[in-house]
Amino acid sequence: MSKPLYSGKVRDVYDAGDDKLLFVASDRISVFDVVLPEPIPDKGRVLTAISAFWFGETTDILPNHMVSVDTADFPDVGVDDLAGRSMVVRRAEMLKIECIVRGYLSGSAWKEYKSSGTMHGVPLPKGMQESDQLPEPVFTPSTKADTGHDENITV
Repeated sequence: MSKPLYSGKVRDVYDAGDDKLLFVASDRISVFDVVLPEPIPDKGRVLTAISAFWFGETTDILPNHMVSVDTADFPDVGVDDLAGRSMVVRRAEMLKIECIVRGYLSGSAWKEYKSSGTMHGVPLPKGMQESDQLPEPVFTPSTKADTGHDENITV
């Protein structure tokens, strides 16, 4: 089995030759920047399907790195069962930013709200409860940390 060039919280990355990479989405789950011990079956397939759909839908307005999700295009990296959870991509310089659009007060946003009454530094109405719907979707970008916690940023 080939060793991944990179193994992240959710995805592993392999060299695919010709200036390409093979992204393999695992069933690992990360909550508050901690990988939990129990995977979620088929999570990698769902993540890959969502990514492939949106890369395909937006490629005419925003070119992206996706090349193929067809296993016939995959290099042999010694990983079983790549179908549905992997994609070949062009190498690119990665911007380590996570783009999050929130519709509900949950996760790290709830944690921040409980301590300060804000979400991403912006005051929210008093008395909100965990998982309450927000008045409108809110863009809350953060850094994408290799280890440790992601940090909120503004745009």
